[in-house]
Amino acid sequence: MDFLKRLTPRTIGIASAVITIAIWTSFIVVARFMALKSLTPLDIVLCRIVGAALVLLPWGYFFVRKMRAENPNAITSLWISPLPLKLTVTLGLFGGVGYAVLAYSAFTFAPAAHGSVLMPGLLPLTTALLSVLLLGEVLNKGRKLGLLLILSGGLLVGGASLWQAYADSASGSQVWKGDVLFVTASSCWAFYTVLCRKHKLEAVPTTIAVIVFCVLAYLPLYALLVGTGVLVSKLSTAPLWEILFQTFWQGMGSVVISGITFTQMIRYFGPVRSTMLTAIVPGLSALGAVIFLGEPLGLNLILGLALVTLGIVVGVRAASVPAPVAGAVKA
Repeated sequence: MDFLKRLTPRTIGIASAVITIAIWTSFIVVARFMALKSLTPLDIVLCRIVGAALVLLPWGYFFVRKMRAENPNAITSLWISPLPLKLTVTLGLFGGVGYAVLAYSAFTFAPAAHGSVLMPGLLPLTTALLSVLLLGEVLNKGRKLGLLLILSGGLLVGGASLWQAYADSASGSQVWKGDVLFVTASSCWAFYTVLCRKHKLEAVPTTIAVIVFCVLAYLPLYALLVGTGVLVSKLSTAPLWEILFQTFWQGMGSVVISGITFTQMIRYFGPVRSTMLTAIVPGLSALGAVIFLGEPLGLNLILGLALVTLGIVVGVRAASVPAPVAGAVKA
C-alpha cells in the first residue's frame, strides 16, 4: 500500500494505458475466436456481467458503507452503487449493456480485423465530437487532421464491406452488419468516456456503478426473454470450460481490470488523448487476428490501419497542447 501511495500520477497514468491497451488488444482477438464457439452473443454478455459482479458487487457494498460512514449525506443509489441514480443508469446503459451487446453481436458477422479498425480505431473520432458537444472543447488543426485520417481509415474498411454487400447482394454477405454494430459500439464507449471526464469520475466507483446497473437491468431481462422462449440460450449445452473462460476473462479481465485502468487513464490523459493512445490497438489486434485466427489482411485493411495509425500519431502530437474550452460546459 505504501508503494502504491508513492507512485506519481504520471506513473499510474502510463501503467494504466499499457494495461488497457494489452487487454483491449487481446479482447478483440479472443472475442472473435469465442464468437464462433457455442455461446450466443447475449450469453457472453451474461457471463461478462456475472464474472464482473462476483468482484464488484461485494466491493460496492463495502465501498458504499464506507462512503456513508464518512459522509452520511453521500449520494448513492440502488443500494450498492457509489454514484447517483441518473449517472449510474446512463453509464451502465452505454458503457455496460449497450457496448457489450453491440460488440459481441458484431463479432458474429465481421472478422476481428474489422473490429480492430472500427471500434478502437474510430474511438478518437467519436470521442472528440462528443467532447466538443458535451465538454465545449475546441479542436486545433492538428487534432482535426488526425481525426480526418482516422475517419478515412474507418471508411476504407467499413465502406468496403457496405459496397461489397450492395454490389454483390446475391452473395448474402453479412460483414456489413458487423461493421455497423462495431461503429455503434464504439460510439457507446465514446459517450461513456466523455461522461467520465465531464463528471471527473474515479475508476473504482465508476466501474462498480456500471456493473450494478448491468446486474439489475440485464440479468432480469435476459432471464425473462429466455424463460418465455423469445431468446435462445446455449448456456445449457455449451462446454463448461467455455462458460468459465468467458466469465473470468470477459468479466474480471475486460470489465474489472481494464474498466478501472481505462477510467484512470482518462483522468490523467483526458478523453481525446486517451482514446488516441488506445487507437494503437487496431494494428496490434489485426496482427493478432492474422497470426492466431488465420484471417486475411486485405489491401483495404492494410491501408485503413495505416491511415488510422498515422491519424493517431498526428492527433497525439497535437493533443499535447491543451485544447481551449469554448464557453461553459453544456448539460
